[in-house]
Amino acid sequence: MENTIAQKLDALLKLQEIDSSLDEILKTRGDLPEEVRDLEDEIVGFETRLGKFKSEIANLNTEIDNFKNAQKEGEKLIKKYKDQQMNVRNNREYDAITKEIELQELDMQLADKKINEARARIRLIEEDANRAESILNERNEDLKAKKNELSVITSESESEEKALSAEREKHAKKIEERLLKSYQKIRDNSLNGLAVVHVQRGACGGCFSIVPPQRQADIRERKKLIVCEHCGRILADVESVQPVHQRR
Repeated sequence: MENTIAQKLDALLKLQEIDSSLDEILKTRGDLPEEVRDLEDEIVGFETRLGKFKSEIANLNTEIDNFKNAQKEGEKLIKKYKDQQMNVRNNREYDAITKEIELQELDMQLADKKINEARARIRLIEEDANRAESILNERNEDLKAKKNELSVITSESESEEKALSAEREKHAKKIEERLLKSYQKIRDNSLNGLAVVHVQRGACGGCFSIVPPQRQADIRERKKLIVCEHCGRILADVESVQPVHQRR
């Protein structure tokens, strides 16, 4: 059997009450959860950067090894060419071998230059890596302190939060999915987390905009779901104003 509008409104009010209690618990933690997440993201960024530095240094060291191996090969070739020069038959052969020796020597000089450039690049990367590692260590210390602080605050309300969360889950199942989604959407768009409010002193309990008398009468009847024309919050009921009796 489908719930009446009044029952639906009562269910939404109860859910709002639970959510507001959970919101109050979260407020005690302030910006700590967000600060912890930001630090964790920053640490991942530094770790990724350090990984790239290490990879770049490894590639440069490989290049240096390749240039050194090329130089060794060049030395062998030069020795071979010089041996051949001793057995040339004419000046043309001698000049050709001399040219090959000069080319090998130029290649070895170029390899020297490339090795020095790679080593200079490694030194710069190592400086950047050292700075990044120093900052990473600081951020890890900050994260440890923030997590400890958050843990202390969380532990103080942990049992209450668990009980409220369990109650919320149980209660939310009683509300039809479409209505629950609408409620959550309104809550997500609300700065104070209020999706269901009363009309108080003739105004919406969420945005404090005036609610016309005829609309208040419709809300009191609780025969249909009525939302605030200004903020979209669900208006569950109208609070009666108790008359103030003057003392005689």
